[in-house]
Amino acid sequence: MSLRRQYVLVFVAFSVLVTALGGTAAYLSTSNALERELDRRLVQVAGAAADVGLSANYLLNFRPGMEAEPGFASEQAKLRRLKRFVEEAYVVSQDHRALLTTLDTDSVRIDEFPPDLAPFMLTGEIDRAVIEGTAVSPLYGPFEDGRYFKYGFVRVDQSYDPDDPSRNAVLVVRMPAEYRQPLTDFRQTAIAGSVVAAVIAALIAWFMATTITGPLNRLGRVALRIQRGRMDEPVRREWGGELGRLSRAMERMRVGILHRDEQLRLMLAQVAHEIRNPLGGLELFASAASESEDPRERLQFIGKVRDEITALNRIIDDFLTFARPLRPQGELHDIRVPIQEAVDLVEMEMRDSGGRLTLELPAQPLLAKADSEHVKRVVLNLVRNAAQAGQEVLVGGEGIRGEAVVLVRDNGPGIPPDLEDRIFEPFVTDKEQGAGLGLAIVKSVVEANGGRVELTTGSEASGVGAEFRVYFRGGEDLPPEGEED
Repeated sequence: MSLRRQYVLVFVAFSVLVTALGGTAAYLSTSNALERELDRRLVQVAGAAADVGLSANYLLNFRPGMEAEPGFASEQAKLRRLKRFVEEAYVVSQDHRALLTTLDTDSVRIDEFPPDLAPFMLTGEIDRAVIEGTAVSPLYGPFEDGRYFKYGFVRVDQSYDPDDPSRNAVLVVRMPAEYRQPLTDFRQTAIAGSVVAAVIAALIAWFMATTITGPLNRLGRVALRIQRGRMDEPVRREWGGELGRLSRAMERMRVGILHRDEQLRLMLAQVAHEIRNPLGGLELFASAASESEDPRERLQFIGKVRDEITALNRIIDDFLTFARPLRPQGELHDIRVPIQEAVDLVEMEMRDSGGRLTLELPAQPLLAKADSEHVKRVVLNLVRNAAQAGQEVLVGGEGIRGEAVVLVRDNGPGIPPDLEDRIFEPFVTDKEQGAGLGLAIVKSVVEANGGRVELTTGSEASGVGAEFRVYFRGGEDLPPEGEED
């Protein structure tokens, strides 16, 4: 099932469920409240009639055949006044004899129990009214005319003879449950409202789903296009919070892939170029060594072969370091040790060429959260770059504001102005030899360890040598603003 259909289905189901539950709760609450109000009115009407105009002792003396006597007609006239308020009214004894009704005497005679009250002989409302004083029946119906009724029961007089049911009288009134029709109308309206709400919810859900699935489908097609290598067309910017961020993220991904592809193409070309030169030298020196008959000359050629192999290994190592993902083990340790190891590797090379390398490290441990091998590689690359640029190189270290800072400075001509902003990009160099990956590797390694590297001073125009500063995370929290370690 598509996301759009799922969205519509959930939205419609939720709206129907809410309207159905709300309508049912309102229906039951209203029905119960109206039924309680009808019960109260039944008891009030029956109680007022029983207390004011009727006497149990007088009514209990009625016997069959007295329907034509003036006393019976007078009591029946009193009872029929209740017809303004109720549907029917009866006076019955506890032993289920009819004493008086609002019906015609041809329909119900004295001692004949009204057929409408037959259900209450079983449920015991008459007995409960005699014992407790009042009672109300459940809702009965629908009858043939579709109406519902309720009955109210009130004991006539306050006297109660538990030993002789024939001496206890109960007034019974029947009232139609007229609230049922409005409730039925309300239920039908609620059902119709649920249907309308479902239709409206479906339309709203369809519109909202379209605004979501449409951009998602477009972004899906963009992802397929990128996967197939067609990355020239920019990603269309979508509106909305999450979709907008997703489209912008995909555009950045597209640009990043293009940039990465360009770097890979440039790197492959650079690899071929950088490896071709040592291979050409290897071929030349190996051929000369094989043809030479002088042992000393042959050893010289073999030494040159070794030098070319060393250069070739260094080039390959640089490319692998640049291409391989870094997984630093950033533990807090004293980085003076890897700095010293890197300096020792370059110091002998500089001494042979007449250069000088100075190391200035603090007496106390210089703690940083960085991979020891990565620190060594960073310092080694910077010091070798500096040694190629000038004859004097200074390497220092200090703790500043919770960071461990490594300084590498040379006395060379500096960085050309047109390269200052691009000096850390791969394959950017002002040297005739080298792949231009040294500083790019430094930047990636330092950032992988959570630090940063900066070119702080030195330009070709000023004639001042270059100075690089590497900042590693230290083992202390940053001090307050304005204070330094």
